[in-house]
Amino acid sequence: MLITQTLEKLQALRLDGMAQALEEQRHQNDIVPLSFEDRLALLVERQWLWRENRALVTRLKNAQLKINASLEDLDYRPSRGLKRAQIEQLRACPWVKEHRNCLITGPTGCGKTFLACALGAQACREGHRTLYFYAPKFFRALETARADGSLLPLLKKLARAPLVIIDDWGIASVPGKLYR
Repeated sequence: MLITQTLEKLQALRLDGMAQALEEQRHQNDIVPLSFEDRLALLVERQWLWRENRALVTRLKNAQLKINASLEDLDYRPSRGLKRAQIEQLRACPWVKEHRNCLITGPTGCGKTFLACALGAQACREGHRTLYFYAPKFFRALETARADGSLLPLLKKLARAPLVIIDDWGIASVPGKLYR
């Protein structure tokens, strides 16, 4: 079979990662000694990683996090009051899997938003859908959705995300219309 046809079929099957890996294997001289099974395993592994990376990029894009933050970039100086052990417990996201809440409090400028976005990015890496909202905009979106009849789709979107981050909760009051 011609390699061009194989590559076209892999792309038609949406196996783009495997197609890229096959193309790379064709140009590697040191791959020849490997058995068929080993080469196939490398192709499958590449496809797996390609899909995982695409899914992560999609989750991060859909999360719309305010800051590109990661837990590795946290500053643990004593003045910040962050406990490394506590953050490490949050890293694996068991609290997200268990549908538990995480409330981050502190004075203005202490890094609450950074920490929330870092936890959100970590949840995306762990495979969880995440949504980030700035509280005043979130409340306006709820009011608008209620008024224009699109509240149900918005609530479904929220329900599909195991982690919803609402930043600056205390800045805006919750509109009374939402309670009725």
